Order: sequence, then structure tokens, then C-alpha cells
Amino acid sequence: MHLIVGLGNPGAKYARHRHNIGAMAVEAIAAHHNFPPFKNKFNSKLSDGKIDGHRVLLLKPETFMNRSGDAVQAASKFYKTPPENIIVIYDEIDLAPGKVRVKTGGGNGGHNGLRSIDPQIGTGYMRVRLGIGHPGHKELVNRHVLSDFHKVDFEWLDPLLAAIAENAALLVTGNAANFMNKMALATKRPGNADKSAQPKPAPRTLPARPTSESVEGPLAGMLKKLFGQNNKQGK
Repeated sequence: MHLIVGLGNPGAKYARHRHNIGAMAVEAIAAHHNFPPFKNKFNSKLSDGKIDGHRVLLLKPETFMNRSGDAVQAASKFYKTPPENIIVIYDEIDLAPGKVRVKTGGGNGGHNGLRSIDPQIGTGYMRVRLGIGHPGHKELVNRHVLSDFHKVDFEWLDPLLAAIAENAALLVTGNAANFMNKMALATKRPGNADKSAQPKPAPRTLPARPTSESVEGPLAGMLKKLFGQNNKQGK
């Protein structure tokens, strides 16, 4: 059995915040794999289903981000789920929007959800970091993560969530490298192609310098003809 946790804050007020992208990913997984409706358990929303034949629990803590560990610890203890079978999906400001990184173990990177989880279950679980971008200044971070995604963000967010749901089995089987490749392909934008691979334009060649004959317009031709006739009459 595996436990996939999507971090976020509870309630409609926070539902579309950048900080809730982990919970959004879990919702997308549930919808794609036809999980039953979420139920209230362990101070969380919990759904029990299967992904490609593997039993998986989907968990959305309702304890607010900085107490996520309470919910994760309660669920993992009840179902006797070891850390190596736990996958936590969460937002990462130090990754560009749409970028995904997966690893097992490591530090909390200053994320309040992980700060709460690590002391309660250890650090040996899989971390799926979903990039939401950095606002540029430290004092803007809280407002950035606790605000809704902009309309333009859904150009990468929708394909990302769909790809996470479609390829969730790769997380369950521990195939992190293949999972990240799938995410990169799903969020690749046409405008981000490698410019060095683009064919170079042909060098521009200047047209030959026009001769007096080639630039003769209608008025010049008429004057030439008129003066030519006068010259003939003068002879």
C-alpha cells in the first residue's frame, strides 16, 4: 500500500492558491483513476483506491500547512505505511512554474508542511516538488504562495496536473526519472524550443546597383523620346 499526500490549506478560500498545488494534484489523480469520494478521516480528506493494480490512499490534510505532519503521521500509523511508501506532493518556489523534481529524503527547504512532517515520520519519504516560481523578493513570498493562480498560469498548470494524474503509477513504482521526463514533455511550450537547433536564416544579398536604363520611369522615357524627336528636327 502507498500513501500519496497532497499538501495545502483546507477550505474554499485556499483551494486555488499556489500553496495548494499539491492538493490539486491529488484531486486530479483521484478523478483520473476513478477513486471514490473523499471522506473525513485523520483530520484529512481520504480516498482509498487503486492505480494500475496498486492499492493507494490519497490524503489531503485538513490541519493547515504547518500541521500537516499530524495528519500524515496518523494515517501512516493506522495503515502501517512505512516512509518509503509515502509520497508527498507540494509547492516549490525555488523551481520555475511547471518544473517538477522528485527525490527521496533530504531537507525541508523551508517548507512549513515538510517541517511538520519530518519530525513525525522521518525524512525517508518521496518528495514531489511542483514549481510555482519565486516572486523575486523575499518579502513577497507569503503573498505569492497565498494567492490564486493567474489565468495565464493555467497554460502550464492544467497540462501538468493532467500529466501527474496520468503518470501517477510511475511514482508508486518508484520510477522517478521517467516520471520527471513525462512532466517535462507535458509542460513543454512551443516557444521554449532550443534556438541553437533552429535553422539559421540565409544571408541577405543586396540587389545589384541599378543602371540608368533600369531605373528609367515613364516620365523619363517620355522626355527622352521628346528631346530625341526635337534633336532630329534640329538636324
